[in-house]
Amino acid sequence: MLITGASKGIGAATAERFFYADNDVTDFILLARESEEFEKLIARLGGDNPHGKKVYPHFIDLNDRARIVGLMHDVMNEAGKVDYLVNNAGYTAPSALQQIDFIDFERTIGVNLYAPFTIVQELLHCGNTFELIVNIASTAGMGGRPGWLTYGASKAAVINMSEAMKDELSIYGTRVVCISPGRCATDLRRTLAPDEDPTTIMQPEHVASVIDMLASDVGHLVDSQNLVVRQ
Repeated sequence: MLITGASKGIGAATAERFFYADNDVTDFILLARESEEFEKLIARLGGDNPHGKKVYPHFIDLNDRARIVGLMHDVMNEAGKVDYLVNNAGYTAPSALQQIDFIDFERTIGVNLYAPFTIVQELLHCGNTFELIVNIASTAGMGGRPGWLTYGASKAAVINMSEAMKDELSIYGTRVVCISPGRCATDLRRTLAPDEDPTTIMQPEHVASVIDMLASDVGHLVDSQNLVVRQ
């Protein structure tokens, strides 16, 4: 299982849910920028490993496309195959239209759209075939919102990209599901809505449980262009 944005939020919750379960997922490739949260997660998994699973952490800025390309070759060498891919990493710098810094717009598209595309394409180039790809979009990608132009546009593109991936990769038996969480208590959400009480909204663990369901036998029964997950 490869998870991007694994240091916290939905990424970390998904990693821990699958890691501590007695399932057939034995190798975890975790991608995130270097941070204290990521270091703590790696230490936590290493110190409490009831099923003898392997963790391969990689520090990476997912706006660096060339680095992603090289890393996917390393991933194939160390793990052999990626069965489950969770494209979770996200970035935003919310701002009014007149105040948007184009560099931030490029970074938003780079992390939210180009990175998941590059990971999938490069692993395919390496001969990898997936069982399940989960692309994390957002309900913000389903309609324009003032101040969220760059983020919403990137997530709308993820929804569209996922639909194309679903059709193209079906010949390999790969399931592609796009999840659009509503309000979820993540750092990214706090950036978008700083005055919101995070205890009153959906938690990352709730989204992780949906991803767990999608990877199960029941998940094969879910056929959705864009699965909305919200409280």
